[in-house]
Amino acid sequence: MSCGHCVSRVTKTVQEIDSGAQVAVDLQSKKVRIDSAADLERIAAAIDAAGYPVTARSAA
Repeated sequence: MSCGHCVSRVTKTVQEIDSGAQVAVDLQSKKVRIDSAADLERIAAAIDAAGYPVTARSAA
């Protein structure tokens, strides 16, 4: 992820699964924080399918 388009694409991908999800993308660290009631694995798979490989998952 390196630009605003990436942020929009990741946000849209997550919100297609959970329209109420809160998504915060940090381009510098290339990390995404998601507050959602949806299944984390489902979200990670969707982000990966959108072309943004998910390398770590953490439920805090």
